[in-house]
Amino acid sequence: MKRKKQALVSLTLMGVISFYLVVGLPKPAYAMHIMEGFLPVQWAIFWWIVALPFFLLGLRSLTRITQANPELKLLLGLAGAFTFVLSALKIPSVTGSCSHPTGTGLGAVLFGPLTMTVLGSLVLLFQALLLAHGGLTTLGANAFSMAIAGPFAAYWIYNLTIQLGGKQKIAIFLAAAIADLLTYIITSIQLALAFPAPVGGFIASFTKFAGIFAITQVPLAISEGLLTVLVWNWLQSYNPQELELLKLIKRGSGNESI
Repeated sequence: MKRKKQALVSLTLMGVISFYLVVGLPKPAYAMHIMEGFLPVQWAIFWWIVALPFFLLGLRSLTRITQANPELKLLLGLAGAFTFVLSALKIPSVTGSCSHPTGTGLGAVLFGPLTMTVLGSLVLLFQALLLAHGGLTTLGANAFSMAIAGPFAAYWIYNLTIQLGGKQKIAIFLAAAIADLLTYIITSIQLALAFPAPVGGFIASFTKFAGIFAITQVPLAISEGLLTVLVWNWLQSYNPQELELLKLIKRGSGNESI
């Protein structure tokens, strides 16, 4: 009964936050990742082709997880809602895109990068349809940067930090922060490939986009890492069984501190 009450409170809070973001917030002019129609057709198609195999593999991974452990569905929903809420917070950065947290590091550590590919792509789809944040033609590019590259980076840096003897919460912080930063490095590459500078070509364009992004993205990445650690602390307190099932913590390790 206690766990059901906790689950109900969590779902209610996520629902209220999501409703506020969809209905209550004004839609600014920069409400997008890479906005609809911004990429040339050939590049939009290219990123769709690149992202689609990851999405299909992610569907297989997600199906296996839910069939083998249906009790993890609530935690999957939490990971998706966390990504939706954070990535809907928009800070204008450059023409054609914006800076915002991504929220993909938590889900990548919990369920692996392939599963997060599906959750992140669905988040991007809903944001494109409901918030005019991103677009359908640019969904492949946005999915590759935020739902593929970011989660894979988070998963690798988390495991590498643990293998090197780092504390788990430090690994969580690094995973979330680096996933955030890499998302915008990839976005800068995508924009530079599509719009090379007349002088200096790809390198000059990438330097320009990445430099402008860094002004807002570096502090955002640090903030996202800290927030993800707080959420992790909450999960350790109220959902230890699920974390143990995912083999992410050992019984009795809940008092670990950074």
